[in-house]
Amino acid sequence: MPFDSQALVREITQLQHDTVARWHQVDPDNPYDGLLNTVCQQHQFNFLLWHEEDIARSVDVGDERIAQVKRAIDGYNQNRNDYIERVDEALLDLLADAEVAPASDARLNTETPGSAIDRLSIMSLRIYHMQEQLERTDVDELHRNGVEEKIARCNLQHADLSQSLVELLDELKSGEKVLRVYRQMKMYNDPTLNPYLYKGLRKAG
Repeated sequence: MPFDSQALVREITQLQHDTVARWHQVDPDNPYDGLLNTVCQQHQFNFLLWHEEDIARSVDVGDERIAQVKRAIDGYNQNRNDYIERVDEALLDLLADAEVAPASDARLNTETPGSAIDRLSIMSLRIYHMQEQLERTDVDELHRNGVEEKIARCNLQHADLSQSLVELLDELKSGEKVLRVYRQMKMYNDPTLNPYLYKGLRKAG
């Protein structure tokens, strides 16, 4: 077996939980190796993206700053999607090293493990920031009760998604399902596909 699915998902979710807390105190780092290094880098782009999105919605930020934030969001989102693919590629390598081959009738899944790990990453960020809301001293009991309900719902979703990922990884290991890396092919950052970019380059040329 290339990996223990339950243990791997536990490591991934613990990594996401730990780094979200740490990165609010120090600059984002990545002390991990192998697959977890790729998972951490993907998670880091979500972390950076989350906080740029907060700035983008600020009412006291000027247009020039919003334009900078928008470009940063586009860049982080591109990197985030690129690293979802890299997570899936790393898992394919683990399966190949263990000589796991999908059965002739292997089924596809509606999302890849990398996409599920991305969703867990975002959920860990949401839970952390919801917890911050719960700890505010400038809100009333009604606010705190609403946040507590949201945290409970997030924790349930996180647990369900974690278990679904374990089951998907087990099915990939057994050959019951096949993993394919689907390229996102984002058009808005591609100067050959976004008409506003290639027309602008043509004018500049």
